Amino acid sequence: ENQPVICITHHAAMEYCRWLSRVTGKTYRLPTEAEWEYACRAGTTTAYSFGDDGSKSGEYAWFAGNSEEVTHKVGEKKPNPWGLHDMHGNVAEWCLDHYKKDSYASFPTDRASIQPVLLPTNTRFSHVARGGSWADQPPGLRSAARRGSDKTWIKLDPQRPQSIWWLTSAEFVGFRVVRPLEEQENLVGIKSKVTKQSE
Repeated sequence: ENQPVICITHHAAMEYCRWLSRVTGKTYRLPTEAEWEYACRAGTTTAYSFGDDGSKSGEYAWFAGNSEEVTHKVGEKKPNPWGLHDMHGNVAEWCLDHYKKDSYASFPTDRASIQPVLLPTNTRFSHVARGGSWADQPPGLRSAARRGSDKTWIKLDPQRPQSIWWLTSAEFVGFRVVRPLEEQENLVGIKSKVTKQSE
């Protein structure tokens, strides 16, 4: 209770959002990578929402230096300037986007990009996780730090084919949801395309 959800796949997180949307009549989904970083930064331009000094991570985050290798109740550390807790550490959080290492390089540097997102496909890997976790050192908690999922996150799954729902070897990743006031046109009705046959 009050702990972050862990060990679920990107597909499972997207399906949860679809279920929540259906039962509430409101649109819920994973944040895009750009939305996640915007919320994490909370108007700041520093490495972390609390400045550039990673040694202050213990005040704002559960990470390798204080977590004792487990998740902790949400909201026990200081929030960012917009009142959002656990944007740094505790669990890394799924974003909607498919992961591409150099995706940021495809955006223009001389003007703002409008509603950027790399839409997920029917492949299981790789998707974006942001924020760092209880297992990361401070550099992995930075507002701009990102990682992509891979098959090592399911390596201990004995099922064949391996589950599209559970991550047996990624107890460091969870998710948070957003409810857009006005949905981006290309995200209306978005749902996971992953199936049991997906690679």
